[in-house]
Amino acid sequence: MQTPPHSRSRTLRHAAYGVLATVVGLAAAHLVAALTVPSASPVLAVGSTVIDLTPTPLKEWAIRQFGSADKLVLVGSVTVVVLLLAAVAGIVAAKRETVGLLIVVGLAGVAGVLAVLRPGAGPFDLVPALVAAAVAATSLWWLHRVDDQGLTGPSSGVDGPSRRGVVLATGGLAAAAVAMGALGRWVTSYRLGGTDIALPVATDPAPSFPQGLEQTYDGISPLRTPTADFYRVDTRLTVPTVDVDSWTLTIDGDVDQEVTLTFDDLAAMRTVERDITLTCVSNEVGGPYIGSARWLGVPLADVLAKAGIDSTKADQILSIDVDGMTISTPLDVALDGRDALIAIGMNGEPLPRTHGFPARMVVPGLYGFVSACKWITKMTLTTYDAEQAYWTERDWAIDAPIKLSSRIDTPKPLSDSKAGTVVVGGIAWAQGVGIEKVEVRIDGEAWKPATLGPQVTDDYWRQWYFEWDASPGQHFIACRATNKDGDVQSDVRMTPFPEGSSGLQEISVNVE
Repeated sequence: MQTPPHSRSRTLRHAAYGVLATVVGLAAAHLVAALTVPSASPVLAVGSTVIDLTPTPLKEWAIRQFGSADKLVLVGSVTVVVLLLAAVAGIVAAKRETVGLLIVVGLAGVAGVLAVLRPGAGPFDLVPALVAAAVAATSLWWLHRVDDQGLTGPSSGVDGPSRRGVVLATGGLAAAAVAMGALGRWVTSYRLGGTDIALPVATDPAPSFPQGLEQTYDGISPLRTPTADFYRVDTRLTVPTVDVDSWTLTIDGDVDQEVTLTFDDLAAMRTVERDITLTCVSNEVGGPYIGSARWLGVPLADVLAKAGIDSTKADQILSIDVDGMTISTPLDVALDGRDALIAIGMNGEPLPRTHGFPARMVVPGLYGFVSACKWITKMTLTTYDAEQAYWTERDWAIDAPIKLSSRIDTPKPLSDSKAGTVVVGGIAWAQGVGIEKVEVRIDGEAWKPATLGPQVTDDYWRQWYFEWDASPGQHFIACRATNKDGDVQSDVRMTPFPEGSSGLQEISVNVE
C-alpha cells in the first residue's frame, strides 16, 4: 500500500525539526565551549574518543587517504551520524514526544560523558553538553508546538500546519544557530591568536643559514620549511588554548626535587638555536610528513638538571600536555649530547599554537610520537614498566630512531616532461649521522650519483639534484641515500607501524 503524500511530507517535516533543533543545540554548545573548554564541544568530544578507539591500521589508512584533512573528515562523519540520529528523534517525537526528546537529550548526554572522561577533564567539560541537551530539546519541543498550533488553527489543512508559523519558527532557529556558530568560531579564533611574546636572544645562536637549491631548481623542497607549510600530525581536533602567563612546566618523578618553571623562568635559562628536521612516524616512503626549521629553546638536559636526575631508576621521560596527552621519550637520548630541546621559538618567531605554543619538546633523531610533545606542561621521570604513554599502549615502538631515507620532489609522479635535460631533485635525511651521498636510478639501470646541496647540520635534511638526459616514453625514477657511516638506505619495504616506514621511492613519469 502506497504511503499518502501528506504522510511522507509530515515525516520529512518532523525529521527536519529534529535536525534543526540539534543543530541549534550544537551551535549553542560550541559557543559555550569556545568560552570555556573548546575541546569539550560535543562533536569534538565524540570525535576525540573515536580517534582514541580507532585501530592503528585504520588510523594509518586515514592519514594516507586524507592527509592533513583527516580531522575534517572525522568531524564531518561524526556530524552526519549525529544529524541522522537527530532526524530519527524528530520523527519519533511526532508520535511520542517524550521519547523523541529523550533521544535528543541522550545524544548530548553521550557527548557529555565522553567529554568528562577525557584525560585532564574538569567539571566545566560537562557544561557544553548540558547546554546542547537543554537547547536542542527545548527547540524540538517548540517546533512541535508550532506544528500542532498550525494543524488546529484556522489556516490548517490536511497537508500541514500554517506555512507562516513554520517559516518564522524554523527561520528564527536557523538564524540563531548561524549566529551562535559564527560567534563561537570568532571567540575560538580570538583565543588562538595571542602568541605575541618576546623571545630571548639565543645564548648560543645558530650559524648563518646557507642558500638552498630551491633558488635554482624549481620543485625541490625549500631548505627551510616555512612555518605555515610545516606538517601537522596529532590527535587534536581543536588546538589547545594556553595562557602563557599562567602556563608552567613541572618536572617530577624519580628526581631529587620536584621543580615547576614558568615561561619566564624557562626563557631566562641558557637558550640555543638549532636547525633540526622533524619527521612523523606516519610518513610513508616519499611522504609529506617531514619538515625542517630553526628552533629556539633550552637544552632538555639543562631543564631536567633543575630537578636532579636519578638515571639509575628512570629510563623514560613521560611528557604530558595541557590536555593530558602523554608521550614517552627514552631518558638516555636527553643525556647523550644531542640537541634535545624544550623549544619556545620556531623560525625566529614564538611557536604557533598549532605547533605547541608556548613550549614543546624537540629531539633530533627520533620520530615525533616519542620525542615531540607539543603544549608540554609536565615531565615525569619514570620507567617503561611503571607507566605507558598514549602510543605505547597502542603497540607502537618504544625507541624509534628516524630511518635513513630520501624523497623525490621533482618531477612529480605521473607528470609529463619534455625530452632533453630534466632535473630530478629532492631531499634526503640521516639525523645524527648526516648524508654522504644520494644516487638516482633510471629504469632499473645502474645507480648514478646526484649532486648534494649545502650542508646545514647532521640533524638536518640535505637537498640534492640530478640532471637527466630524458628520452621520450614512460620512465621509472628511483633514489637512495647513503649516510656518513656508509649505511645505505634499505630497499626493504615496511609500513609506518610500528617503527617507521622504509624502502626506496620509485616514481613513473612520461617524457614527450
